[in-house]
Amino acid sequence: MSFELPKLTFSYDSLEPYIDTKTMKIHYTKHHQGYVNKLNAALENHPTLQQQSLDELLANIKTLPQELQIAITNNGGGYANHSLFWSIMKPNGGGKPVGSVAEKIIQTFGAFESMQERFNHNAKTVFGSGWSWLCVDKQGELQLLSTPNQDSPIMQALTPIMGLDVWEHAYYLMYQNRRPDYINAWWHVVDWDMVEQRYRLAIK
Repeated sequence: MSFELPKLTFSYDSLEPYIDTKTMKIHYTKHHQGYVNKLNAALENHPTLQQQSLDELLANIKTLPQELQIAITNNGGGYANHSLFWSIMKPNGGGKPVGSVAEKIIQTFGAFESMQERFNHNAKTVFGSGWSWLCVDKQGELQLLSTPNQDSPIMQALTPIMGLDVWEHAYYLMYQNRRPDYINAWWHVVDWDMVEQRYRLAIK
């Protein structure tokens, strides 16, 4: 099977003024599409691996042929990370989490604001390019972490339920070198209903 660019549930301009239209369009049609194309090219001569899901490939990255490990990490991770990223944003989002994930955040971190502060710190301190994540581990506990480049938390046996792209291509046209401004603005488009859905699936 070949991977395809997932459809967006919002228009390029609908996350304004927090994420600008030009960045959104380039990010989706050029960067994400590029990962799709390179992922499919890497798997083209490996029909057995084409039968596996992307989560399976990433979770078992160390068992893949040596020549594929970097390609799947970079392009499979890029595909998975961006697919999640689009899914947990929406116009008129933001506010605070709801439902079971809200309760778990308070239980784990003491307050939503405490989790948010640590998440933001992880995002701000990524050296170069990478991601900040809220994940669920195998015991159903919440974990905060950052990953470099397009490394996926799935490679660490974690299920990501919320992630923020802090590669410069995600924000530089609008925010230039002001990464903290981009991070603060992004919270206004988080789709907490989708984060809740992802959390419920992760703890099943």
